[in-house]
Amino acid sequence: VQLQASGGGLVQAGGSLRLSCAASGRTFSSYDMGWFRQAPGKEREFVAAISWSGGRTDYADSVKGRFTISRDNAKNTVYLQMNSLKPEDTAVYYCAGGSTRTRLRATYSYDYWGQGTQVTVSS
Repeated sequence: VQLQASGGGLVQAGGSLRLSCAASGRTFSSYDMGWFRQAPGKEREFVAAISWSGGRTDYADSVKGRFTISRDNAKNTVYLQMNSLKPEDTAVYYCAGGSTRTRLRATYSYDYWGQGTQVTVSS
């Protein structure tokens, strides 16, 4: 599976962006998907995850209520809708896919990673 993230950009605080992650291959619908982010000088951190069926989602406390993860298995795409953006949301955002069915907040649970898309939120 190859993952291609897009949709990043520069936005003012309080604004919105929608990230997309397009997957190649016919097994996308069998993978749990996650979004992670990494700011300069910091470790990669969990943002959100969605189960293979879309029936279960999970969010980091820092984004809960502002971000929404969703997926369209017919389009082999997972999305991250980001609202009420804050300067501290500035980072490179990565999508990831995995089939461990557990510990979706951990980077080691994912087998495939996209190349990342930059999100910059100005104050």
